[in-house]
Amino acid sequence: MVNLEWYRTFKAVYKNGNFSVAAKELFMSQPAVSQQISMLEAHVGNKLFNRKSKGVEPTEYAKLLNNLIIDALDRLENVETTFRTKAEDANRLISVGISQHLFSCIGNLLISKFDLIDFTFAENDALFELVDSKKLDFAIVTKGYETFDTVYEIVGKIKLIMVAPTSLDITEFRQKLKADNYTEIEQWLNEQKWYSHDARIPHIKLFWLHAFNKKRPSMVPNYIIPSESEMLRLLSKNEGVAVTWNCNARKLIKENKLQLMWNSFHVPEQFVYLLTSKNNNANSFFDTISKELKLFFGNRL
Repeated sequence: MVNLEWYRTFKAVYKNGNFSVAAKELFMSQPAVSQQISMLEAHVGNKLFNRKSKGVEPTEYAKLLNNLIIDALDRLENVETTFRTKAEDANRLISVGISQHLFSCIGNLLISKFDLIDFTFAENDALFELVDSKKLDFAIVTKGYETFDTVYEIVGKIKLIMVAPTSLDITEFRQKLKADNYTEIEQWLNEQKWYSHDARIPHIKLFWLHAFNKKRPSMVPNYIIPSESEMLRLLSKNEGVAVTWNCNARKLIKENKLQLMWNSFHVPEQFVYLLTSKNNNANSFFDTISKELKLFFGNRL
């Protein structure tokens, strides 16, 4: 039975016209190349190369053989390259930048899909700089960046909502909300205990800006817990309210540990982007990550 490696060696010698050059290309010794060509010649029953002062030249039979096998051999090598690339990708460490509040809702998704990820926590602009300087393979951000060296794709939308533990009676709040009495709504909210993941209360400020048309809320957070997922977990077991991304509260609301207090139509949705640099050697992962994120965010609260 013919050995496919003989044909691969034949192709390299035929292309280069030299045993030594073919040996370097194939990462073989020259005697090994000579031996494989001799074995192929014995198998086909014809001489394939004539030696010259510099290298070798193919015989007429070698030219015929090359025409017969070259297309099939190229296809086999392409299949081999594809499988090798997939195997290398499966074992490649990719670096992903993301904010902590987004990690709370999609970190587990990424971990379930990839074996090797190095996460970096930072905010939008810092993540963009890391991707732009090729220090990160990808970033998941809530801001689009139009530059020559980077590309991005919208993978979903998120929205700020107000939540509370199911033990909190919000009947009075909903009555005021139904009556569009924003003065009394704000007053009622100011009387509650507030949870935030950041002392700067960015979520609360943004919610207040759109819901009440005010730049600064009048309350002070009672509890500042620098992890949004931990903040929501503790809120579900205690009294108070919080503003959070809907994707983070989704699971706890479905489990009846939190209740949706207010999904204000005045508060806009925000795009989520997957960002990478052009000519990134990890670009084979881009479509996979994008697809998974689109499926996740497609199932919004």
